[in-house]
Amino acid sequence: MTETAHDRRMLEALVCPVTHAVLTYDAERQELISKAAHLAFPIRDGIPVMLVAEARALD
Repeated sequence: MTETAHDRRMLEALVCPVTHAVLTYDAERQELISKAAHLAFPIRDGIPVMLVAEARALD
């Protein structure tokens, strides 16, 4: 999937649903990273999945 400026702005507007902290976009893994909550939220088919139950715990 190609990333557009619009997609990038949308991702930058999202915050962590747990801590409300800023998220970091990992393009390679297609995830949004919450350093504050130590969670990685997946992006599936271009749609961020912001459910804690779907997040991957970070080490």
